[in-house]
Amino acid sequence: MSVTTSRILVIAPNWIGDCVMAQPLLKLIKQQYPDQPIDVLAPSWVAPVWRAMAEVDTVLETPFKHGALQLRERWRYARLLRQRGYSAAYVLPNTLKFALLPWMAGIKKRIGYKGESRYGLINVMHHDDPLAPRAMVPFYAALAAAPAAQVPAHLARPRLQVALANREQVLTALDLSGTDPLIAFAPGAEFGNAKRWPTTHFAQLADSILQAHPKAQIVLLGSPKDNAVCDEIKTLCPAVHHLAGKTTLDQAVALIASASAMVSNDSGLLHIASALNRPVIAIYGPTDPDHAPPFSDIAHSLSLRLACAPCKQRECPLGHQDCMQKLTSELVWQPLQSILLPSAVVAVDA
Repeated sequence: MSVTTSRILVIAPNWIGDCVMAQPLLKLIKQQYPDQPIDVLAPSWVAPVWRAMAEVDTVLETPFKHGALQLRERWRYARLLRQRGYSAAYVLPNTLKFALLPWMAGIKKRIGYKGESRYGLINVMHHDDPLAPRAMVPFYAALAAAPAAQVPAHLARPRLQVALANREQVLTALDLSGTDPLIAFAPGAEFGNAKRWPTTHFAQLADSILQAHPKAQIVLLGSPKDNAVCDEIKTLCPAVHHLAGKTTLDQAVALIASASAMVSNDSGLLHIASALNRPVIAIYGPTDPDHAPPFSDIAHSLSLRLACAPCKQRECPLGHQDCMQKLTSELVWQPLQSILLPSAVVAVDA
C-alpha cells in the first residue's frame, strides 16, 4: 500500500475485558496525534470489540495461534506492518512475543510495560508498582504519557458504539422483539468456576423477572465453553433464550447494546455492557470489584466482601464458594427491579 501519512499501531490484549479497558488510552492517543490513523492488531476473538471503538481506523486480525511463538510467521507479518508506515506502537500485552513484532517491523517508538524482560524490544519502558498495581483503565492509559508521569486524575470512561441498523438487524435475525424489555445474562467466566454465580441463582432471578415483566426477553450470552452452564439455566427456566455459542461476538455486542439491563459475572461481556453504557449488575466473588469495575451511568457492583475474598483463585480454595453461593438471587433482584422501571433505564443511543 502507498503510505500518505504515518500511523499508530496498538497491539491488543487477548482478553475482551482488557480490550474494553484500553479504550481510554486510544482516546488519549487520538488527542495527541489527531491526524494519525490508529490501527489495532488483535486476535480474531476480540476484534469485534475494537471495531466498536470510534478511534480505530483499521482492525488487523492476527494470524497467530494463541500461546505460540511462530517466529517465522512473525517475521513475515512484520514485513506487512513495515509497509503501513507506523511512527509508534503501543504494545499492551506484557509478553515477549508481541513485543517482537513492532521491533521486527522497524517501528522506531515502541511503548509498553517491562513485562517479560523486553529491554530493547520496548524502548519507551513503563513500570507498574507490584505492591500497588493500577486499576486496568489507568494501567493502560498511563502508556499515553512519558514513563513515571502522573496518570490524569479524571480519565474518560471506556466507550463502545453500535449503529442502530446493526442492532435492529441482529434482533430480527435472532427473532427477538425490539420493543419488549431485553435482559442479558452472562453466566460464564473464562477465568474459572470460582467466578461463576450459581446457575440456580440465575434461574431464580429469571423467574423473578418474568413474574414482574411477563413480556421480558432474557437472553443467555457466552461462548461455546458456556453451553453447559446455560443448559442448566435453560432446564431450570425454559423461558430464557439460550444463545451461548450461537452468536458471533459482533452479534453479542449488538444485542447487549439493545439490552435494558445486563446481569453478569466478572467477565468480558460485563465490560462490553458497561462500555455501551447499559445498566449493569456486576457479580463479584473471588475477584476484586475495585480493580475493573463497570462504568455505566447505572451500575451496581455486588460483592459480599467476605474475609476470604478476593482470593483470585480459579477454584474456591476452601471448597464452599460462599462468596457466590451466599449472594442470593434476591440480593441481585433488588437493584435490578429499580433498573427495569421504565423511568430508570438508560436510553439506547441511536
